[in-house]
Amino acid sequence: MESLIPNLLRFWNQRFHFGRKCGILYSMRYIERQVPEENAGGSYFLFGPRGTGKSLWLKHRYPQAVFIDLLMPDTRRQLEARPERLREIVEGAGKNRIFIIDEIQKVPEILSLVHLLLEENKQRQFILTGSSSRKLKREGVDLLAGRATLRSFHPFLLSELGDEYPAEEALQTGLIPLVIDSPRPGEVLRSYIDLYLKEEIQQEGLVRNIGAFSRVLETLSFSHASVLNQSEVAREAEVERKTVSGYIEIIEQMMLSRRLPVFSKRAKRQLIKHEKFYFFDAGVFRELRPKGPLDRTAEIDGLALEGLVMQHLHAWADYSRRDCRIYYWRTKSGTEVDFVLYGQNTFAAIEVKNSRQVHSKGLKGLKAFTEDYPEAQPLLLYRGKETLKIDGIMCIPWQSFLENLRAGSPLYTE
Repeated sequence: MESLIPNLLRFWNQRFHFGRKCGILYSMRYIERQVPEENAGGSYFLFGPRGTGKSLWLKHRYPQAVFIDLLMPDTRRQLEARPERLREIVEGAGKNRIFIIDEIQKVPEILSLVHLLLEENKQRQFILTGSSSRKLKREGVDLLAGRATLRSFHPFLLSELGDEYPAEEALQTGLIPLVIDSPRPGEVLRSYIDLYLKEEIQQEGLVRNIGAFSRVLETLSFSHASVLNQSEVAREAEVERKTVSGYIEIIEQMMLSRRLPVFSKRAKRQLIKHEKFYFFDAGVFRELRPKGPLDRTAEIDGLALEGLVMQHLHAWADYSRRDCRIYYWRTKSGTEVDFVLYGQNTFAAIEVKNSRQVHSKGLKGLKAFTEDYPEAQPLLLYRGKETLKIDGIMCIPWQSFLENLRAGSPLYTE
């Protein structure tokens, strides 16, 4: 695995030629992404995990832009030593008014200069990518004073890949473009995680004890798609609870995970308060999750499936630009719905079942939720092949649901 890391870094920094359609190179053809068009000339931050294709997508979308890659050691050192060099690059660009700064968190000090350059010439457009918001939040995203909007970038959606990529494969290796584009996805996935530990954590000095961080990361894999109990994670990883809290904050700021709050609007029942935890990609979860004789494959498959649905819903909400947040719902008696989507023109309750048949027990949570919230659209995703409607609840094969989930379109239409 160690020998693969330099090759992986070079892969990230390779330059590709792009065609007319927006997308990234995949198996010698272009894959269109469902990222919405930005308002003409608007500056923005584009945040997303490493390897999701931000740089390649931007090079196609803005082929004439000046591209400043802060993953390149020489470029990074020059701007760290002389931030004013950015002004020289901008003023030397002639009529070019579009500037892409890749991985801006590597040199956050230049944000103040970006702000100044925007003030001096409002025709300029800066697009700033990042795979971690930690340094930016500490050192000044607000310096741009609202001149740049915030946007997100995600792993592939199955609807972007079409019929050529098996949905079942996504449950095993996830949907990070860097991984699925490789002839050795398992090795690349292991190296991907190792790079985050070594490059982002150690080199950036985010944690003092990399061993403790690795134990917490592994222990958190048992909390994927589950209610998060930080005290329990701390006991299992043999660290203090505040250490676990700090590590979770770090991986969230690195776009590697997210938590879901409990949906409590107009609550009619007693609800729990703990959040649910998810890694951002099903393949990353599988790679982090230890496997042994006592681990049931069906249990891991079910958690991976729920996480895969979660990452699709997250991307759909972001790309559709809906005022829509994702929650879950669980009463103190244990009745639960995996996902509640609530926002402008969207109110849906989704349950995910790792079974090939629909059982009445599996509908219990959705029935209870719709009793309290009859306005919600209830959906059950399962491993079967037929679309059914039982007691007013649509029961849909998970592959069909995800393959038809497209940004800007309704969540599901009967």
